[in-house]
Amino acid sequence: MKSFFDGIPGKRILQRAIVVGVRKKGDYAVTRDNYLDEIASLCRTAGAEVVGRFIQALDRFNPSTLIGVGKVEELAAFAEGKRANLVIFDTSLSPSQQMNLERKLKLQVIDRPGIILDIFALHARTREARVQVELAQFEYLLPRLARGWKHLERQEGSIGTRGPGETQLETDRRLVRLRISELKKKLKRIESERLVQRKMRKGLFKVCLVGYTNTGKSSIFNFLTGEDVTAANYLFATLDSTTRRLKLSGKNELLISDTVGFIRKLPVSLVASFKSTLFEVSSADLLIHVIDTSESYFEDRIASVNSVLGEIDADTIPVLHVFNKIDKINDPDLFRSLLGQYPGSRFVSAVTGEGMGRLMETLESYLEITRVTVIANIHPDDGRKMNILGSLGQLIDSETYDGILKVKVKLPVNRLGKLESEGIEFIRSSD
Repeated sequence: MKSFFDGIPGKRILQRAIVVGVRKKGDYAVTRDNYLDEIASLCRTAGAEVVGRFIQALDRFNPSTLIGVGKVEELAAFAEGKRANLVIFDTSLSPSQQMNLERKLKLQVIDRPGIILDIFALHARTREARVQVELAQFEYLLPRLARGWKHLERQEGSIGTRGPGETQLETDRRLVRLRISELKKKLKRIESERLVQRKMRKGLFKVCLVGYTNTGKSSIFNFLTGEDVTAANYLFATLDSTTRRLKLSGKNELLISDTVGFIRKLPVSLVASFKSTLFEVSSADLLIHVIDTSESYFEDRIASVNSVLGEIDADTIPVLHVFNKIDKINDPDLFRSLLGQYPGSRFVSAVTGEGMGRLMETLESYLEITRVTVIANIHPDDGRKMNILGSLGQLIDSETYDGILKVKVKLPVNRLGKLESEGIEFIRSSD
């Protein structure tokens, strides 16, 4: 697993990129001055310097090069003048469009999914993240081998890699498919390991931090848990989900997970490859949607996150909206407006700690809503069952009646199944 730039001489040195946006005429959403800011930020995260920006509005897209013939010529001349060696489109390109553009521009061309995959490759640290990114890369690469790399259509001998008469391109396709199959098997084994971990944590209330990339999810996670998960001011600093127990007051505790950030037009292959990581989101009891309040057009980013949540079947899970980075903005009118639009939302700064205490209280309230009081019947000498009751909930009261100990316990409703599986008889109390 490596970055798409690796192995190309000088690609990690003095990468000079031009970013290109394409829109349909009349599309207001992409007429803003900051339309290409995000793709420019992605370029910088990947290690490239942005030396120019192009936006073209079209009645219809050119099926061969996406942008018009005249714009291709203009872009080529501009790139030569700026000594650019890379062009990045803020949209998806078909393999044939990418090939045609590279031939006409005589430059390397990358689309939005390609640059996102490259950044994921740079930041993947754990075994699971590396496997997931490599799988997404190869699935992105395969159709480009099939349609775009005509220079590989030649007969070329290679001992032990192919049968008689097989072309180099056919060999490459077959080897890529083989690698995809191997990576999928690896992911299945990793998913099995995760399943075991989840079973061990079964019964605890699960909270998951979600949000657009670089909104401060990891900073909030670190503040709440005292952990030191990487929290840096660049896109996709976190690729792996990290889960920790968060102790609240008394015996109240829950599981909280930090996850990979979402982004507009997230590549489909990444969503599929990160299924095991994103399962932490789709299996949560509560989602904390972290929003960067200081970011312009954060409403658009909320919509992008909601779109991804829908893709992974997590759009029915209760959501607590947390507006972060309020230390960067002081606008009471905005906060009141957002509170009206997102009732129950919280406003915090993970840097100064402002509002974090209120957030903890809110989590405690959510936990209490899910708790029930039961009266369990056990034998006074059955220490094992008493230990189970103590570990699952808060012991409120107990009394002995006809040789049976009746223990009143307050615990999360999703732990009732554990009581049943352990053979503990109980009834729900109205208290």
